[in-house]
Amino acid sequence: MTTVEKDRTTRTEAAAIMPFGGWESTPTGAGSPDDETLFRFPAPDDPAPSTARVLAMALWAAGLGLTAIGVGITAFVTVFGGAAFWFVPTLALFGLMSVGLAVGAFLSIHRPFLPWLLLVCSTGPLAIDVLIAALY
Repeated sequence: MTTVEKDRTTRTEAAAIMPFGGWESTPTGAGSPDDETLFRFPAPDDPAPSTARVLAMALWAAGLGLTAIGVGITAFVTVFGGAAFWFVPTLALFGLMSVGLAVGAFLSIHRPFLPWLLLVCSTGPLAIDVLIAALY
């Protein structure tokens, strides 16, 4: 019985068309031309991020999630009480923007400042959701 191993590639074919430098399937090492890649799934041989960094990011994301649950409950009650046609799509749009930015933060966890910037930016759309749900 023989085993066939696939060669590990450093970039996917779609990386040439992806924004932000594309997605990377495995790390390429320091000083490579792929240093501009901002988002990638961590590879098995990547060093683990510090526990404090992961904990702080997870707590921030948990706070965002709990706030979004509050917005959802408020919106649920408002929709049954009668809401304008724009109410639900607007809340969904800003909520998805917030989730997308938070996901980007976790995908860029090996970068020094980008995850924190993305988490701060994900707070903005959620704050708009809170204002819309509270003031409507």
